[in-house]
Amino acid sequence: MIKRLSEYCLFSLLCIATYSSCDYDTDGLDITDISVPDGYALSADISTVFLNSSTAYDVESNWVSGKYLTRFTTGNRLYDNALSSASGLGPVYAGYSCGSCHVNAGRTTPTLWTNGGSGSTGFSSMLIYITRKNGSFFQDYGRVLHDQAIYGVKPEGKLKVEYTKQTFTFPDGEEYELCKPNYTITEWYADSIKPEDLFCTVRIPLRHVGMGQMMALDPTEIEALAKQSNYPEYGISGRCNYVTEKGIRGVGLSGNKAQHQDLTVELGFSSDMGATNSRYPEEICEGQSQMKGGSLMGLTYDQLDVTAEEMEDVELYMQCLGVPARRNVNDPEVKKGEQKFYEAKCHLCHVTTLHTKPRGTSLMLGTRLPWLGGQTIHPYSDFLLHDMGSEIMGVGLNDNYVSGLARGNEWRTTPLWGVGLQKKVNGHTYFLHDGRARNFVEAIMWHGGEGEASKNLFKKMSKEDRDALIKFLESL
Repeated sequence: MIKRLSEYCLFSLLCIATYSSCDYDTDGLDITDISVPDGYALSADISTVFLNSSTAYDVESNWVSGKYLTRFTTGNRLYDNALSSASGLGPVYAGYSCGSCHVNAGRTTPTLWTNGGSGSTGFSSMLIYITRKNGSFFQDYGRVLHDQAIYGVKPEGKLKVEYTKQTFTFPDGEEYELCKPNYTITEWYADSIKPEDLFCTVRIPLRHVGMGQMMALDPTEIEALAKQSNYPEYGISGRCNYVTEKGIRGVGLSGNKAQHQDLTVELGFSSDMGATNSRYPEEICEGQSQMKGGSLMGLTYDQLDVTAEEMEDVELYMQCLGVPARRNVNDPEVKKGEQKFYEAKCHLCHVTTLHTKPRGTSLMLGTRLPWLGGQTIHPYSDFLLHDMGSEIMGVGLNDNYVSGLARGNEWRTTPLWGVGLQKKVNGHTYFLHDGRARNFVEAIMWHGGEGEASKNLFKKMSKEDRDALIKFLESL
């Protein structure tokens, strides 16, 4: 394994030599062999980090040094630092910094379970998407309902959630529970929207693990998977979500529905924090009845809040993060659980091995990261859309929200690398797009549609085998 890693270090050095004739500064880089500690396995070749702590998602890859480490640190600070109304926050917003929703580059605990929605005070750590039932947006609100606002401004509304709980039983008698969320919006800043004309869906934060590797994926490999991932015996047939961004049509990779080609740094600053930038120069509440003529509550907004250079530093930070290694790979129960993972056909969607493009990635202003190229990675995802069903407890995972080509019942296969550290990093085990699953078992048992066969194979296992499969997921 160490020999194989050395080969990738050599490849990276060749990439550096290739780019040395360009305006690409490699000052201070020192790529060395990385030994793999006993009990660990590589997740992302030279970008693998061997941590088992609360900072496991939030440390640079070993190849980051020199000026890139300086920029990484700058981007990390911009990612974590809270904005204020004086530095560009709001007027309405969903998060006050990237790190407010993605603490330690992970998933900040949402207030859905703890506060029953947005709560009366404090920060909620979630996004609330709303549309008319015909798919159009509401003029006064847009696609996201911002439940936070700066002093003197009304939030657009508050979310309330109640859970309908139902108990089920495995064939061996063990019980499990599924909780269906029921969302309502209160405290609308403008006229209330009738529930019968409203679709509402909620997103809790995604883990920012392997963002650089995801951006470096070879799209031809993903498209080939779409052609090959047709397993009629298990009802599986994944497809790409083709989206157009910045005038370019390509394979969507990021987001719950693979609805973006990039990491949406500019969109995050704009829609999530209300910080204007060169890609989104208008205030997110522009056109609302509470903001007219570029002013709101006597405040005037006439300049961009965040520069392109700052956003590229944030993007560099995200792409340079290390990927946690697999742990406890020699544990007999973990090995057994890995076998059960394959027996349940989970790997047909949660594909274990993919490859990145030879030339790595290029950031929004042209900075290149060739060290992300030529890697063999293990994200446990095919990054394709799959129908996740619509009949479990009446609605399943269909949220009626269309994103690009993705229908309401279609979701991108969630990458599983780092998932076993979520509790240690963020203190909770809420899974799926809206956090309805409180643990791995509930997450598996919510699978429908193309995930139905795997769910049923898991369901038929003995408790010992189910526990082993969960132990394997905890090792990722």
